[in-house]
Amino acid sequence: MNSAAAISELEACQNRLLNLFVELGEADSYRQYHPDLSPLGWHLGHCVYTESYWIREVVMQTAVIDAWIKRLYIPELSDKSQRSGVLPGFHDLYSHAEQTQAENRRYLVELSCAQSCHALLDNQFLVHFLKQHYAQHTETSLYLLNQKTLKNPPAPDQSEPLRAQPLRPDTVTVNAGDYPIGSNGVSPAYDNERPRFNCKLDAFAINRQPVSNGQYLKFMEEDGYENPEYWDEQGWQWRLATGYRRPEHWRRDAAGCWYGVDLQGACTLQSDAVLSGISYFEASAFAAWARARLPHEYEWETAKRQGLLQRTGECWEWCANEFHPYEGFRHFPYAGYSIPYFNNRHYTLRGGSRYTHTCINRATFRNYYRPDKRHISAGIRLVLQ
Repeated sequence: MNSAAAISELEACQNRLLNLFVELGEADSYRQYHPDLSPLGWHLGHCVYTESYWIREVVMQTAVIDAWIKRLYIPELSDKSQRSGVLPGFHDLYSHAEQTQAENRRYLVELSCAQSCHALLDNQFLVHFLKQHYAQHTETSLYLLNQKTLKNPPAPDQSEPLRAQPLRPDTVTVNAGDYPIGSNGVSPAYDNERPRFNCKLDAFAINRQPVSNGQYLKFMEEDGYENPEYWDEQGWQWRLATGYRRPEHWRRDAAGCWYGVDLQGACTLQSDAVLSGISYFEASAFAAWARARLPHEYEWETAKRQGLLQRTGECWEWCANEFHPYEGFRHFPYAGYSIPYFNNRHYTLRGGSRYTHTCINRATFRNYYRPDKRHISAGIRLVLQ
């Protein structure tokens, strides 16, 4: 991809988040609808700050961003619960974002024409990095909008009530062997996707399809949430403490029928549709109930590379392993992107969701969340024992 095309794609990602901010409006853009999710206005300001920091302060070395802006938009310096009250006003934030984004794109064009030797510009890394950064925050903002609709959704007309489905194993076997994992280092891969290495895997049988809504309802109807045998100790304690007995985005109407809640509000849950909105704890319990297991992310990537997995990109898929550095890992462009999460408290997810931009929907991309998180669009794919 040439530099003009890459910058054009960055502009599209900038506009997507900017338009979400405008469409949500002044009041709602400053509300925190979930304790894990910042107001949408903060996501916009943070993305604009981030691109200015890398372009102007690091690469061009022509400006030092004001300390108060850093205190507001650097996550470690800003208390998430307090961000709503300290953001600039709606119109000021919009004008600043639109103007700054346009200026930064011009700087990127100038840098590409000047053929700078800065490491961040090799293979257009910085443009891809910023584009993906916007994409990730836009997806998080869509989760925020979903939380808004969850507050008081109307019940839908249940023309097709959700029905439980039995598990229908439709597996494909990957033979034992040495398989490549990770990226070869070419943009746009993040540091935690590198370096590429060969991994020795035993043979395994993985389902072609992710778990469906109907299959998960079967787990619920067979007391999957009530039987501690399916849960590890930490997961069971979480289940008891939260009281959860359904996916995040499911609700029940007056007649006892299940329905879903998405960005537009209440919606019918299709039995064959891909499940989403569950935690790692729930995914692991479902796998135990199904007498199966979650895949290791190396197994998932190998099956994906071979074109064996269907319906990837409809939900993030929980993997069995904790997020970790590959052997030979080197942080780039800064330690804070991946290293703080190599802490034995985050699990890897693969695949992408319907909210995921195509620029980060690749076989090697690694998402990561703590095991209790379920506001994300996350589901399950099984490996048979």
